[in-house]
Amino acid sequence: MSANYQGKRGIASKMTKTELLLRSEELTKHIPTTHWLGLKELTTLMDRHRMVYVKPDRGSKGIGVMRVKKTSNGYELRGGTRTFKFSSLAGLFRSLQVRIGDTPYLVQKGIHALKQEGRPYDFRVMIQRNSNRKWECTGTAARVAHPDKIVSNGSQGGTIYSPARLLVPVCGEAEFKQLQEKMNRLALLTAAELSKKYPQLNELGLDLAVDKKLKPWILEVNTRPDPCPFTKLDDPTIIRRIVQYAKGYGRHYTLNCNKAKKAP
Repeated sequence: MSANYQGKRGIASKMTKTELLLRSEELTKHIPTTHWLGLKELTTLMDRHRMVYVKPDRGSKGIGVMRVKKTSNGYELRGGTRTFKFSSLAGLFRSLQVRIGDTPYLVQKGIHALKQEGRPYDFRVMIQRNSNRKWECTGTAARVAHPDKIVSNGSQGGTIYSPARLLVPVCGEAEFKQLQEKMNRLALLTAAELSKKYPQLNELGLDLAVDKKLKPWILEVNTRPDPCPFTKLDDPTIIRRIVQYAKGYGRHYTLNCNKAKKAP
């Protein structure tokens, strides 16, 4: 068994999960270009996309995630609630190295996600094994980033909405349903691909961003997903279903969910 598989805790390495998903031709179209972080890789992606995210290979809840953007007079590094300006990418990279030390980091093409009142949002899709050991999408929550932050995680103060509330005004009811079906399909394909190598997996939390062309992108896959966003949805049957399915494979959640905000 791979050293990256931590028993019931899931797959720790984001790069390991990315490489497994890239074996699927269909999923590959929805995965932002991702490399181990180095000055060469950072330069290549910045030249191509002008915005990238750097994130620790292992970790969760948006901790340690930073954004690099090209500006009119240099480069901008944003992490947490702080922004730093640099005249050169080499200078920015040196600063990054000091910040991250020996922690392995990835650099990923930045997706220009849809926004709600200027705040980017993405989606958490929960996929779980049902009583027949079949994968099933059990809930989707939209997460709007805290006004001062670049990540949407509820644990970082994000606000939780139902997907329809944000997307129907953007694309209409019919296209929203098609988009939700597409996101569920990507989630099920992801589960199928990862469980080929790790059949012990019982649940996944897929983080998906949708760009202005309404294309969904797989930002990250969590093998030990936090169910808290689903406690903030208006429909209580979603979190009840998630909790019930988890009990079926022996996981019991502690639902102390005070950091994520419920949509007004």
